[in-house]
Amino acid sequence: QLQASGGGLVQAGDSLRLSCAASERIVGSVGWFRQAPGKEREFVATMKWSGFGRVYSDSVKGRFTLSRDGAAMYLQMNSLKPEDTAVYYCAASSSDMVSKLEAGYSYWGQGTQVTVSS
Repeated sequence: QLQASGGGLVQAGDSLRLSCAASERIVGSVGWFRQAPGKEREFVATMKWSGFGRVYSDSVKGRFTLSRDGAAMYLQMNSLKPEDTAVYYCAASSSDMVSKLEAGYSYWGQGTQVTVSS
């Protein structure tokens, strides 16, 4: 029910936009998480499906922007750093309560790889 895309290999300072198509019938809130090699999955950003209530992790605040257009949501990633290298997952919940926790989401995309070279 979620399909993530848009990852790739870029250089430090470049930009990427990740996309995630979601079924509007199930979505109250959406989020992005990422998992770097050898690390646990971590929260990146979340918002209500309405577009309100955006929350970002401190590590991406000011560089990443979460948005939505129709049945798709986007994570615009600017000024990418090597430490942003990870598999990025989109997630969705039927609840409109935004959450930084994985347990707050029932639906997950398959993940898309983002690699930032120095």
